Amino acid sequence: MQQLRIKRAQALKGRITVPGDKSISHRAIMFGAIASGRSVIHNLLAGEDCLNTKKAFQRLGIKFARRGKALIVYGRGLRGLRPAKAPIDCGNSGTTMRLLSGILAGQEFRSVLTGDQYLRRRPMKRIIAPLTLMGAKIKAVKGEFAPLIIDGGDLQGISYRSPLASAQVKSCVLLAGLYSQGRTSVREPQPSRDHTERMLKYLGARLQTGKLSATVTGGSRLKGKKITVPGDISSAAFFIVAACLVPGSNLTITGVGINPTRNGLIQVLKKMGASIQIKNKRFFGNEPVADLNIKYSRLRGINVRGRIIPNIIDEIPVLTVAAALASGRTVISEARELRVKETDRIRSMASQLGKMGAVIKEKEDGLIIEGIKELKGAKVNSFGDHRTAMSLAIAGMLADGSTTINDTSCINTSFPGFLSLLNKLTKGDRA
Repeated sequence: MQQLRIKRAQALKGRITVPGDKSISHRAIMFGAIASGRSVIHNLLAGEDCLNTKKAFQRLGIKFARRGKALIVYGRGLRGLRPAKAPIDCGNSGTTMRLLSGILAGQEFRSVLTGDQYLRRRPMKRIIAPLTLMGAKIKAVKGEFAPLIIDGGDLQGISYRSPLASAQVKSCVLLAGLYSQGRTSVREPQPSRDHTERMLKYLGARLQTGKLSATVTGGSRLKGKKITVPGDISSAAFFIVAACLVPGSNLTITGVGINPTRNGLIQVLKKMGASIQIKNKRFFGNEPVADLNIKYSRLRGINVRGRIIPNIIDEIPVLTVAAALASGRTVISEARELRVKETDRIRSMASQLGKMGAVIKEKEDGLIIEGIKELKGAKVNSFGDHRTAMSLAIAGMLADGSTTINDTSCINTSFPGFLSLLNKLTKGDRA
């Protein structure tokens, strides 16, 4: 079992980059595969989750090649996929399983999707229900949990009101809508990340969007294009928080995606008093990108709830670290979705930061954190969750003494260069 040992960091200074956005990388591979013609993807994340997406489409007959650092996807159009000869292993990737289910629901063959022990515990009823309404034959082998058996075929467009704000659910339904008769609409209670809508439009889909809704016309054809993936703001989040909290820091992170459905962490940290400047705004395709300059700041506790929660759901673990060292109380509410991620992130962050001296209490749907002046080094556990592992590493950078984090191989799921970048900035070492 891989471990990470980290000590208190000195000021974080200079310019860094972070890997390509995981959500956009998944979609670039998937949408390139069902587009007509060749897509050339630059800055694709080489994390395990995205590699599992690539392997899944290889099993479905899609060919890939390398041109320097770029990945070429030889798309076969909406109806060009071929049956896999064995169950498709999605590894730890919920995005792979849920979005691929929407695509496979429209194919005229049987598919079986499975995953690792963690993915097989994640709820799939949230996609089974709308796909069934569209006419798909989809069955979970164990209640609502994977493996999933999908018998694809004729689908009908529906108007679906999602009970939760989830980009994975919305994307699954919209992708199935490409294979459906008529129009397919999804309406959410709150806005979720809109990378699917942006990329589908960029590749030529007939798609309309509203504040809380998206509608796609069945039969829309996608055309392969050049796709440049922005730096992942969810990966940048760890170093944004670290630079806010380590005295003397002045850090610039270049080429980061600032999609308005993903930049909630910046908004929340600014409300807490953070010094974060957004510079050199530009676009990669339909995605807004910028450089971020972060300086050490004295943070204060705030209440975090409501419409911002879907926007920051992946960043809440590291936001918890910021709250632990902010002055006053921070209350995070309406974030129950954290309990069904790779691990129960409410419980994991409360229990492990508690070992480091944080004054933190679980709520059913969030956390209550009383800010303290200093964390203490401790032995902690990631529970196999990449975001928990990296958040605890940032806590270790801020703690007195040495912190050892167990089970850190999971970090490669989303940020394969995290440990080397962390070592560069902190002079830490791995055990």
